[in-house]
Amino acid sequence: MRVYLIFLSLFFLTINSSAQRNNLKIENLQNFDQKKIHFGYYIGFNNYNYKLDYKINPEKRTLIGDQIGINVGLIGDLKLSKNLNLRFEPGLYTNKSEIVFYNREKFTKNSDTLRSIKSTYIHFPLLIKYSAKRYNNIKPYVLGGLSTSFNLSGNQNSPEDNNNGVFRLKTNTFYYELGFGIDFYLRYFKFSPSIRGVFSLKNEIVPDLDPNSPWTGNIDKMSTRAIFINFSFH
Repeated sequence: MRVYLIFLSLFFLTINSSAQRNNLKIENLQNFDQKKIHFGYYIGFNNYNYKLDYKINPEKRTLIGDQIGINVGLIGDLKLSKNLNLRFEPGLYTNKSEIVFYNREKFTKNSDTLRSIKSTYIHFPLLIKYSAKRYNNIKPYVLGGLSTSFNLSGNQNSPEDNNNGVFRLKTNTFYYELGFGIDFYLRYFKFSPSIRGVFSLKNEIVPDLDPNSPWTGNIDKMSTRAIFINFSFH
């Protein structure tokens, strides 16, 4: 979480310093926003976590340790009006999480209390971008929309489950996304850092075959909560 706080601090410092410099600058890429369609690409970071709902509230909750992952993808942008754009951002996202189960008395080995989730997603967001009025070479915006992803390593159809060391998640998931960013109009291209929250709309866990499984038996719902930080180039 400290990484994101540092990012936000640098983000707003950059906006402030750029705004002061832009008082003396000529506008770059003056006709860029007149394009009906334009394309770009992005690279960035992600942080996937999961919200767990239990059938019976446990004395000790399951702990999920998250790590920083990588995002890469393409951007297709369609101008709808002066302030509205429709954006499609297909991308590849990789991440790893660790789940620690504290009900140790139910396990015969300490290694059974830990499960690693290595995920590779193909992500397809369709977003509406609303931009404020451009101020010299800066234009802030907010965006939101719906998305779907395919987890290439979810193991949904695997015949093995946690008894064999395999924690299973559903392959396909739907989300809603909300975020904000800043367009910086540079001399030769537009640079857009942004931060976005991503929230799953469905239960992603695939229960073990045993309904009384110590891993999944008490989990009613498991859904993604993620943060994306992207650096876009147009």
